[in-house]
Amino acid sequence: MSGGVEWALHCCVVLTSVEEPVPAARLAQLHDVPPTYLAKQLQALSRAGLVQAVQGKSGGYVLTRSPALITVLDVVEAIDGPGPAFVCTEIRQRGPMASPPEACTAPCAISRAMASAESAWRASLGSVTIADLANDVESDYGNGALAGIGAWLSPADT
Repeated sequence: MSGGVEWALHCCVVLTSVEEPVPAARLAQLHDVPPTYLAKQLQALSRAGLVQAVQGKSGGYVLTRSPALITVLDVVEAIDGPGPAFVCTEIRQRGPMASPPEACTAPCAISRAMASAESAWRASLGSVTIADLANDVESDYGNGALAGIGAWLSPADT
């Protein structure tokens, strides 16, 4: 999983704390990350329909729907794509002890184990929403943590 996933998740969580669009540069400043790289993650979130880019002087990014309707898996797939984390290359059909293709009609034990893990991983990420993460941030850092971030992000402070 790429580092962009972490950055995108943090951005989605902090966007729950504001009503107005937040410029990408302000989000990058908050997280102390390179603005151009974060902009790419925000563009990927926008292409996936998770955030909307608002143009103009008061422009920036906003969530497109309730944080309770955006899952961690949605963000992972927006940033890293929907493909599987593990792709079997049928290594068992290579080398001096290669199995013939006709002997490899079913996935091998390794491929089955990885597919099972992938399924569990996706189910777990699909069960956690941005709203859940925002609630956890409040639990971890104290009530008002996101309100403080929202105030810092507000246009009056830029």
